[in-house]
Amino acid sequence: MLFHRQRGPDAKNMRQRTPCWGKSMLGGLCATSVLVSAGCMVGPDFVRPQPPGTNRYLPGTQLKETVSADKQVQHFEEGAKIAADWWQLFKSPKLSALITEAIVNNQNLKAAQASLRQSQHNLRAGYGIFYPQADFGGSVARQRFSAARFGAPTSAVFNLFTLSVSVSYALDVFGGQRRAVESLAAQRDFQRYTVLATYLTLSGNIVNAVIARAAYDAQIQATQELIVLLQEQISIAETQTRAGTVPYINLVSLKTQLAALEATLPPLAQKRSQTEHLLATLMGHAPGEGISLQIDLADLSLPADLPVTLPSELVRERPDILAAEAQVHQYSANIGVATAEMLPSFTLSGTYGQNNRNLLDIFMRSGNFWSVGAAFVAPIFHGGQLWFQRKAAIDAYQQSLSQYRQTALDALGQVADLLLALDHDAETLQSQSQELDLTQETMQLVQTNYKAGLVNYLQVLTANSQYFQAKIGYIQTLAQRFQDTSALFVALGGGWWNAEGKGQLSRRGEVLFNPGVPQKSGNPN
Repeated sequence: MLFHRQRGPDAKNMRQRTPCWGKSMLGGLCATSVLVSAGCMVGPDFVRPQPPGTNRYLPGTQLKETVSADKQVQHFEEGAKIAADWWQLFKSPKLSALITEAIVNNQNLKAAQASLRQSQHNLRAGYGIFYPQADFGGSVARQRFSAARFGAPTSAVFNLFTLSVSVSYALDVFGGQRRAVESLAAQRDFQRYTVLATYLTLSGNIVNAVIARAAYDAQIQATQELIVLLQEQISIAETQTRAGTVPYINLVSLKTQLAALEATLPPLAQKRSQTEHLLATLMGHAPGEGISLQIDLADLSLPADLPVTLPSELVRERPDILAAEAQVHQYSANIGVATAEMLPSFTLSGTYGQNNRNLLDIFMRSGNFWSVGAAFVAPIFHGGQLWFQRKAAIDAYQQSLSQYRQTALDALGQVADLLLALDHDAETLQSQSQELDLTQETMQLVQTNYKAGLVNYLQVLTANSQYFQAKIGYIQTLAQRFQDTSALFVALGGGWWNAEGKGQLSRRGEVLFNPGVPQKSGNPN
């Protein structure tokens, strides 16, 4: 077989040049890699969006403190640092224990961590494009060689064993591959901030659920106390009715008010159960397992000093805004990827192998072969596909930029709403605290006079109703004040950047929170 048994000066020279080819190819790839890495990148370089030009959340004079309600004043400290474990400012070890357990067991947080690891691995996979791609291959074939193609009279059937190594390298002349990796890095950043946003939302939801459950418990207890009071009044009315000192309609009216009051208990119990179930699922437990820790409103302390970061700092710290910024970065890099697709692409490739008719002779010099070369592909006509793909990438970038700006504006509006809400909560609580004291005193006086027969049942009903409404309103406003305080910490970003280890990536690509390590609370000067 002349094709497989070639001898002579040419084959000898080819074998002698083989080592030089390997060295030349290796040197050429290294030199090309250096030149390409220093080359240009098409598409825009990402620039972080400018922070808001304003330094205030509210028009006019900024709030410094709330009015005193229940002998408590909340102060707004502009520019103060936010404690990373801000929930400890409520001074409830039980609350801190619930949040620590939720951070460990919450499934949404675990899913966000898994998405972050996925994006981290995709980024590492993307870096592979910067290295030569080497593959080892082999084949076994039985074939018939047609000698007629070469003018020979005979043909042959034989086995052919082949082993080869191929190396290819895509030259990133215009930076399309680097832009693709830049886009993957931005996606990794997006997932990181998504984890932080999930963590922040989780801690805020835990605090809100604990406060809501405590408020429902307090409302149920207040309703039950009033029910006991009404039952005592009904007992007195029954005695007076039998004595003929009061008409029967007085007794019926009191029983009607009792029935109406008892009817409010099932809805309150239902809301409490729903909150209990929500709290269990947030902590990674089935609702049937229940929550052993019981926290009352009296177990919580209202934080007196509330940090308020500047708007320009908020957009650099709040996770949802940073996630929106990462998406802007991703779509900016995609413009470069789409632009590079419109330009020529270059590839270097080389192959070295051995083949022979006998497997044991496959490494004989007579069976070696090699090739080295370069190729390029330049798009000429694609029916406008590449052009409009680039236009679509630009549109996606502009969309993400507008969404980022709206996210930042929504965040500023949320902080402004909460600042005013806390001020109004204090004013409302101040009035309702006074109303509660007055209605309680009135009800006690009316009860004393009713027992003495000095007032009629209508005054009793009115006094009971006023006290009940004042009590329930007071509990709801107190709970709302606690929840708005918690919401302000969440709206300001939660201070995750102020704790060592929090927000940092582990070797596995996860965000570290260290929930079991106590963090420093308070607002450092």
